[in-house]
Amino acid sequence: MAGAIAMRSLFAPPNLGPTSSTGSHVPRRVRRSLVKIRAAIAVEQETQSKVSLIRIGTRGSPLALAQAYETRDKLKAAHSELAEEGAIEIIIIKTTGDKILNQPLADIGGKGLFTKEIDEALLEGRIDIAVHSMKDVPTYLPEGTILPCNLPREDVRDAFISLNAKSLSELPAGSLVGSASLRRQSQILYRYPSLKVVNFRGNVQTRLKKLQEGEVQATLLALAGLKRLSMTDTVTAILPIEDMLPAIAQGAIGIACRSNDDKMADYLSSLNHEETRLAVTCERAFLATLDGSCRTPIAGYAFKSSDGNCLFRGLVASPDGTRVLETSRMGPYSLDEMVEMGKDAGKELLSRAGPGFFDW
Repeated sequence: MAGAIAMRSLFAPPNLGPTSSTGSHVPRRVRRSLVKIRAAIAVEQETQSKVSLIRIGTRGSPLALAQAYETRDKLKAAHSELAEEGAIEIIIIKTTGDKILNQPLADIGGKGLFTKEIDEALLEGRIDIAVHSMKDVPTYLPEGTILPCNLPREDVRDAFISLNAKSLSELPAGSLVGSASLRRQSQILYRYPSLKVVNFRGNVQTRLKKLQEGEVQATLLALAGLKRLSMTDTVTAILPIEDMLPAIAQGAIGIACRSNDDKMADYLSSLNHEETRLAVTCERAFLATLDGSCRTPIAGYAFKSSDGNCLFRGLVASPDGTRVLETSRMGPYSLDEMVEMGKDAGKELLSRAGPGFFDW
């Protein structure tokens, strides 16, 4: 009871003595002040009680934030209650991959380098949904989480960026190409063995700065990221898929939530782009069959052809580019069939690669 009295006294206006129902005994100046005080208290109480309806967890790089903003904007457009100020909060989480920048990803080891800490925040209830670049998401999901949503996929191709040449073929022998991706490294060296590929970590802006400073003569970046950052003016050339098969799920954004959170699952289902989800599922089935990691150059791309079928291309390679194995599949654009295509393609390449191929 004392607590209740204390709370009332905290928000009650000062006792100014008896007044009539019209407040005639209270000076007009004081009445105006009371109105302002009460209004201020009402605003403060509303602010204190207002809690974000959705907390989005994301990495803090400019690209990761651009993807979180895209997710936020789509949620606002689809649900009027989320369009209100403060309804959606973005929470930045630093991951292992963000903290260790002086080593190649392959040397750090493990899976989930860019997702583990975000998944932990999701399971602990510190965030409600997690926005990921799908190419960073391991083929297994942590128990207690689901990934029911993929946003429409961006361009899957890689961009060639150089101050000295218009294409990889124009680079002089011995030129340094910066890339942290073994997938890119193997395909570059397969076609251009006279080039040298060196480790090139950091976000998009960091890598372009290193290029400007002359650390390397060229680099490759995902065109999807450059588009989301409105930085396509930096692109020298776009590599055709035939020359540079993309990473599994490249250009796709995935959004996860807790498996027991029906409300968040409903929000996310309204944003899901099913064509993208099926393509990504096919590619990830291929990757899971190969049990791929950052130490293995693996590429794959599934897409809907003009006749409505699914076309899939898959590739595994040695990091030095001396061995590249490719395969392809075609079939109905439906979940079960596409999962089977991915698995079957993976089994074929495992068989062709032979023992020891993946023990780099």
